[in-house]
Amino acid sequence: MFTYIWQYLYTSFLRFWLKWFIRQITGKCELQRICDGYDQGATRTLKTEYSLEASKSQVLRSAVTVEEDEVEKCVKDIMKEKNVSEQKDPKFKMNLHVCLLQISGYKKLYVAVEDLRKQTFNSEMKEHENMLLKLWNLLMPTVRLESRVTKQWGDIGFQGDDPKTDFRGMGMLGLSNLVFFSENHTEVARQVLSHSNHPKLGYSYAIVGINLTEMAYSLLKSGALKTHFYNVVSGNPQMEHFHQVYCYLVYEFDKFWFKEEPQSIMEFNHYREKFHEKVKRLLLEPDVALSITLDAKQ
Repeated sequence: MFTYIWQYLYTSFLRFWLKWFIRQITGKCELQRICDGYDQGATRTLKTEYSLEASKSQVLRSAVTVEEDEVEKCVKDIMKEKNVSEQKDPKFKMNLHVCLLQISGYKKLYVAVEDLRKQTFNSEMKEHENMLLKLWNLLMPTVRLESRVTKQWGDIGFQGDDPKTDFRGMGMLGLSNLVFFSENHTEVARQVLSHSNHPKLGYSYAIVGINLTEMAYSLLKSGALKTHFYNVVSGNPQMEHFHQVYCYLVYEFDKFWFKEEPQSIMEFNHYREKFHEKVKRLLLEPDVALSITLDAKQ
């Protein structure tokens, strides 16, 4: 109860007067102090985002939902609203521009990912079918697929004779991630597939991959991936950057699974959540950047 009261008082009254007092001393608004005090990356952009959202000014609050093509105008509007002189603080305009690009880009990426997730796999669409066959050829280059509907799909971790039924939850996002990993990290993907066929610790490669797509999606939706993207992308994050996060999750989950040595695949949900919590904790670190780091022996 005390915490709630303090938070209410701070956000409603104290924060405004504290900001006003510091500006009188420094001659700079809160956004200027943030852009001056932190290097480009997650800490600076997250603090900028919070400052904009918490502002009493409509001009500043609306900046967190600005479209990419309106960022430049938005920066000018903020500088006018906060009476910031470009001549006196030439770096502020550029730094704020980068922050707003990252903020708007994250929201735009989520919309793109959501659209792809909602896109159902359609076996009558040649593009979808070609992607599925491409996945097989990348993972099993020396094995010929006997037919489109076959038990062979189980060799790369699908549940039934027709993989289309496994994409229901994540739609084309699940397939796109699987193909991206196999195409851009081919040897690693084949190695992970080989691990998944372990006689004791094996798991269904494709099904687990789709499950990890859901994990990546939930991290994006919750905002947990902001720290990563704000650190590694200086502008608008693209779908490719989301795919790379997925690649990281697959690679790291495979290592995690074998390190934990579950008694059986029936414990998958428990270890999946344990891994999920591990990633979320990692994303709380201000300098985090999720990238595949291959072992020296590989």
